[in-house]
Amino acid sequence: MKLSIIPSVFASAGVLATVLSLAPSPGFAQSARNGAQPSSQTPRAQAGPGGGMLIGPEGDKEAVPPPSGPTPRLSSGKPDLTGIWFAPKTIRGEPPSMTPWAEQILKSRNSKDDPEAHCLPAGVPRMTPYPYKFVQIPTLLIMLFEANIHSYRQVFTDGRKHPDDPDPTWYGDSIGSWDGDTLVVDTIGFNDKFWFDFAGHPHTEDLHITERYQRPDLGHLQIQITIVDPKAYTKPWIINRVSNLATNWEIHEYICNEFNVDTEHIVGR
Repeated sequence: MKLSIIPSVFASAGVLATVLSLAPSPGFAQSARNGAQPSSQTPRAQAGPGGGMLIGPEGDKEAVPPPSGPTPRLSSGKPDLTGIWFAPKTIRGEPPSMTPWAEQILKSRNSKDDPEAHCLPAGVPRMTPYPYKFVQIPTLLIMLFEANIHSYRQVFTDGRKHPDDPDPTWYGDSIGSWDGDTLVVDTIGFNDKFWFDFAGHPHTEDLHITERYQRPDLGHLQIQITIVDPKAYTKPWIINRVSNLATNWEIHEYICNEFNVDTEHIVGR
């Protein structure tokens, strides 16, 4: 399947509202990468086709392409999603169809109040341009995120169900099951505190997210995300992404919550 890449950040509801922001928040300045000298293995952001964000090892020329080869598999025969992945590129899709309530909330928000800019968790499925890591065993998928607050998610694949009354959290309660070679991650139990993006697209505690993860070969991870929240969106909001496998790289420590000095420089719209 050939995928086209579009810009991943939009300034308002009516402009390229196709994706959840991939660009770093102002907390970007707090990364442990800051001050490091460029090397052949340091990620950088590059302008991709159509202006999309590409993340790849630092180099004098183009980003290093992902490795080729067959899909690695667990002993069960299911695809093994383990690896370090460069932040996802988002594929063209329809903008979200908001309810009047969500439109009003969006208009009232100011980018300087973005919780992620204040070193709070990004929530699901917002991402940054930094690499992230998957560690998979038959009963659990662990997602480790370098950016924001060096956070993580757990996806339980041991057959458990969601709790009847989950405590609302930033990343929700995630359980996974296999549909052939696709890992389907079902997440509920969110709080309503995080924003979907820097523009401020909202949600409620009724938010329900379904993610479908496919690893068609060694070097690529394809993700389809379906957002359902009837109080905020009149129909499901579907986002497609693709990530490349990193080679000779490890996620780094990212410190934001201890001393975010950049927030005062944010100028509201």
